[in-house]
Amino acid sequence: MSQLNPILVVDDESEMRLALSHALARNGYKVTTASCGFDALKKLRKQTYNMVITDVKMPDINGLEILKEIKKNTPQTKVVMITAYGTIESAVEAMKEGAFDFLLKPFSIQVLEKIIKRAVYPSMQAKLKTSLTSSKSSKWEIVSQNKTIKEILKRAKDIANSKSTVLIQGESGTGKELLARYIHENSNRRNHSFIAVNCAAIPEGLIESELFGYEKGAFTGAVSQHKGKFELAHNGTILLDEISELPFPLQAKLLRIIQEEEVDRIGGKMPVPIDIRAIATTNRDLAKVVIEKKFREDLYYRLNVIPIKFIPLRERKEDIPLLAEYFLKKLSLRNNKSISGISREAISILTSHSWRGNIRELENTIERAVLFCEGDTILPTHLDIDSIYDIKSVQNFPAGQTLLEMEKNLILKTLKEQNGNRTKAAKVMGISIRTLRNKLREYKSEGIQID
Repeated sequence: MSQLNPILVVDDESEMRLALSHALARNGYKVTTASCGFDALKKLRKQTYNMVITDVKMPDINGLEILKEIKKNTPQTKVVMITAYGTIESAVEAMKEGAFDFLLKPFSIQVLEKIIKRAVYPSMQAKLKTSLTSSKSSKWEIVSQNKTIKEILKRAKDIANSKSTVLIQGESGTGKELLARYIHENSNRRNHSFIAVNCAAIPEGLIESELFGYEKGAFTGAVSQHKGKFELAHNGTILLDEISELPFPLQAKLLRIIQEEEVDRIGGKMPVPIDIRAIATTNRDLAKVVIEKKFREDLYYRLNVIPIKFIPLRERKEDIPLLAEYFLKKLSLRNNKSISGISREAISILTSHSWRGNIRELENTIERAVLFCEGDTILPTHLDIDSIYDIKSVQNFPAGQTLLEMEKNLILKTLKEQNGNRTKAAKVMGISIRTLRNKLREYKSEGIQID
């Protein structure tokens, strides 16, 4: 379970404070601690917290005073009171002042976690919508709490109304088309067409007629006039997806269309004026493709007026739990399932995975888990992400090996590099510790010495 803001633990007993913070951190929560009431109030003035867990009896400012201060300044913050000297009167007083719950010491971390989920989960679901930063009327949502992504979205919003071309570069599955739609939805063109063209998917023999259109009789089979994608995007936005795959001979024609704002249909006598905003995406480093003489340099500079580089999911790991919960809600609804959450063990596996397929791979994984899950919680067994192949990790292995041999070499090499620490090795490879143990057991049965 993730949260948009951390939990503040307040207790003057260091052992209790450390025990609570360590237990909550192990369960996937971000925790801040305060050793006294003054320290707590100081931290509360600087940051907003989802929840405050505070002891009642403290020497300077007691828990009830902290509760009153919180309810005065940030009433949305949930407060759980804990004490070893509980009475019915003190519990009633705390609840009257707005405490979410009241716990008597000693208590189990499982009991506390149930309270946290009951308190924080509904507000997290509400915050999903406010953290999407896309317009309320748009279904194109971008879920993130990552600083870099937020900066990208701010930049995208700032340039949305301009006609300048945008070049979005990033790995496959990172959400480049989603960002392009976000720009369109926040622009003054939002009520006109958004036309997406996958330059890699259209056969080379058809791409010119699909993009630019043709007149009746222009070639055999042209029985009527056909408007191309650029004309269909008039007054709106055209997305040129995977622009690096556009055939070289057509790149000059594309350059002219963007510069002159007119399109020549195949077989046409006069150019057709158009008003479009062009956005291009690619999963390659387009500057390198230019150096390789596979992409026109003048077209590259014409497209690269506003460059945006979308970071991969492995560089925004704090978004993984948030995205997982978002997809869980969306896919549970789509598949008529009543799944309330994801276990902390499953979240840990998701967070440690390398996600070479990025957000698309994560969404597919959650969809599979939703379909496999028969209870109300996603467990590690539902994820089925035991793939350990990492292109960067295996690229130095010699050719001629079988996949099983490469797998074995990768596991043993990684384990050695991590000084035999299985937990760290599993995390580096993006697999569960259970999978690693099973593989090592196999290798031992083959007579391989495992330290």
